Amino acid sequence: MERIIEEIREDLSRRIAVAADRLADRTLTEDPAYAALLGRAELRERIHHHLRQAVEGLVRSSRGLPVELADARAAGALRAEQGLPLASLLRTYRRGGRVLWQTLTEAVAAHDRAALPRLLPGATTLWDVLDQMTDAVTEAYRRTEAARADRDRERRAALLDVLLDGAADSGGPTAAEAAARLGLPERGRFAVVVVGSGCEVLSAGPAAGPAAGPAAGQGDAPAPRVLWRVRADGEIGLVELGHHPLESVRELLAPLGLRAGVSPVVGAAAELAGAHRLAALALRTAAESGGPRTALLDERLPAALVAAEAELAGRLRQVVLGPVLALPVEDRRTLLTTLGTWLACQGSTTYAAQRLYCHRNTVSNRLRRLEQLTGRSLTDPRHVVELALAHAAVVQHAAARHAAAQHAAAGRHAAGEPPTPPAGRAARTSPTPAGTARRSPRRPA
Repeated sequence: MERIIEEIREDLSRRIAVAADRLADRTLTEDPAYAALLGRAELRERIHHHLRQAVEGLVRSSRGLPVELADARAAGALRAEQGLPLASLLRTYRRGGRVLWQTLTEAVAAHDRAALPRLLPGATTLWDVLDQMTDAVTEAYRRTEAARADRDRERRAALLDVLLDGAADSGGPTAAEAAARLGLPERGRFAVVVVGSGCEVLSAGPAAGPAAGPAAGQGDAPAPRVLWRVRADGEIGLVELGHHPLESVRELLAPLGLRAGVSPVVGAAAELAGAHRLAALALRTAAESGGPRTALLDERLPAALVAAEAELAGRLRQVVLGPVLALPVEDRRTLLTTLGTWLACQGSTTYAAQRLYCHRNTVSNRLRRLEQLTGRSLTDPRHVVELALAHAAVVQHAAARHAAAQHAAAGRHAAGEPPTPPAGRAARTSPTPAGTARRSPRRPA
């Protein structure tokens, strides 16, 4: 094979130059990706170089030497950085292989047609060389593409941090600049979603761009665009609402069973940091719902007031509900659950009894006992407000303790420590539908 190539090298070189011209023209005509990226002269030079490298690889392989693949790897990395689709790159390499074989056979036939049979054993070697070059291109492309994607994610995360935290580094982009780089308008209709830790939303949909599914009331219109930021303590979504109502965010997340808080609508990128803080506050009120749900801050303002002032919330628990909290666990649970259910039923004893699966008189007796213990009347609006806020404080305190216990258990598990068993037959606690603590029997060992 080496001898044949040496005999026709000068003619083969001329034919390869012509083949490179033809292949460059065909590629630019049929592949818009190449046409948008490269001019004819550059593309023709790259194809010419690739064909000459393949011939040299054929010669080296026939000598038992390894094929030089550095140029192929460099080409794959370069095209990945430039954003050329891998399919376009591989299509050109495959066409180049066919053109090269055709050019070889034509050159041999022109030199000595009787020598064509001597060329046939080299076909396998040539295709092996082309496969090695294509594999090298593909590997370098994918490795570079993965590194590029990591850099893009890091840059995107940094831009989202500027918007969500509102504290850009010295010399870093402003909120308006960060929004523009993320493809967001400086002014519009935005909201922020904070998802509770332990809830994974990104696995259920794309990390950026329009979230899956239509928004409520929009028929086949696309859902609001959501840009997600993953952090150690949970996930944060920046929502570009457009013309969608804020309630569409809740309906978007509802099928995922998430516990999430949603900020009010803001009109500028510079206001998103404040919206982030309000969404985190809304998340702290979501524990009252008795299960995963999405809490809109404007619908949970009283509970949000309690969540915003931890020290005052502690005083509220003790001053208003201290006598109830001092009761034995079962009595405390019963009274707090009854109060929470009665408040959720808008003060209807009948509806509360239905939810609690007990007689209406039982609910009335429990409420009277609660009035006696707290010194507050459920017929006095001011007292009802105090009791409602104090109940919210109890719920949030229980949820915070439960979350802290889960976090500590997760930390022990990550460190390889065995779970800490409850002492004796102590019961575990978890939030009830009314938001208080309930007993649940320990699972048998």
